[in-house]
Amino acid sequence: MLWVKSFHIVFVAAWFAGLFYLPRLFVNLAMVPPESVAERQRLLVMSRKLLRFTTLLSLPALVLGLTLWLHYGIGRGPGNGWMHAKLLVVVLAVGYNHMCGALLRKFEAGVNQRSHVWYRWFNEAPVVLLTVAVVLVVVKPF
Repeated sequence: MLWVKSFHIVFVAAWFAGLFYLPRLFVNLAMVPPESVAERQRLLVMSRKLLRFTTLLSLPALVLGLTLWLHYGIGRGPGNGWMHAKLLVVVLAVGYNHMCGALLRKFEAGVNQRSHVWYRWFNEAPVVLLTVAVVLVVVKPF
C-alpha cells in the first residue's frame, strides 16, 4: 500500500504542477499584442504540450487514488467524512483541468474574451484545491 500511496502523491504533485503553470501561460497569452504572431504561436504550442502532459499525469493520480480508496479501504467506513469532501475537491480539480482545455481552445480559435487579470485570479484555484485536499487528508477534520 505504501508504494501505491507514494506514487499517488508523486503523480498528484506533478499534475498540480501543470495546473499551476498552465494558467500562467494563459496570462501571457492574454497579454500578447495582436501583431506578435510568433510569440502567440510559441505560447500556444507550450500551452498545448503542457495541457497534454498535465492531463496524462492526472490519469495515474486518479487511478492510484481510486486504488487506495476502493482496494485498500482508505477513507471508507464511518468517521471518514473528510474523504467525501476530498472527492469533491478531486472532481473540482478534474473540472478545472477540463476548463483549462476549453480556455486553450478559445485562445487557439482567437476568441478569448478574458483579461490577463482574470487569468491571474483563475491561476489561484489549483493552489486552493491542493491546499484543501492536503488539509483534508492530513488533518481529517470530520
